[in-house]
Amino acid sequence: MRLDVLVEDTILVELKSVETLLAVHEAQLLTYMKLLEKPKGILINFNCTNIFREGQKTLVNHLFAELPFC
Repeated sequence: MRLDVLVEDTILVELKSVETLLAVHEAQLLTYMKLLEKPKGILINFNCTNIFREGQKTLVNHLFAELPFC
């Protein structure tokens, strides 16, 4: 297992540079989230013209609902 970035011990960030994000990329991130027991993950693809519109996807799991919101 190779994790790219962990933010505030809560958010996993998986970095890619591929033509298209595939279901296997989402499955990989969801697996990391499950194994590390983290509630949120962000998949970022740098091979696009606009990262905010087409190059990122946010994923959450059941642990996200248990987070305290201030």
